Amino acid sequence: MSADFNANAFQQPAPPHVAADGQGRANLLARMMGGPPLAVLARLVFVSLVVGALLMWLNIRPYEVFWAIQRMIDRLWLYGWDSLRQIADYIAAGAVLVVPVWLVLRIFNARGAR
Repeated sequence: MSADFNANAFQQPAPPHVAADGQGRANLLARMMGGPPLAVLARLVFVSLVVGALLMWLNIRPYEVFWAIQRMIDRLWLYGWDSLRQIADYIAAGAVLVVPVWLVLRIFNARGAR
C-alpha cells in the first residue's frame, strides 16, 4: 500500500438528522414536510379552504368523492381479475405450442453435445 492512502477518505459525513443537540429531528421534519411545520400546516389549511370552496360551488360533497374512489377501486378489482384470467389464457395457449417445441429442441441439442 502507498503511504498517502487515507482510510478515512471513504467515510461520509454524518447526515444532518444525527445532530447531538436535538436540532437534527427538527431538520429532518422540516425536510420531510417541505419547510417549517407551522408554515406547511398554514399552507395546507389555506389550500384546503380554497379547494373545499371550489368543490362546494361545483356541488361536490366529500362523501361523494370517497364513494367515487371506492367505486373506481371496485371496478379495477373486478376488471383486473378478468384481465389476469385473459393473460393466463394467452399463456396457456402459447405454452401448448412453445413447450413441446422447446422440449424437442433440448433433446436434439443434448444428442448433438454427446
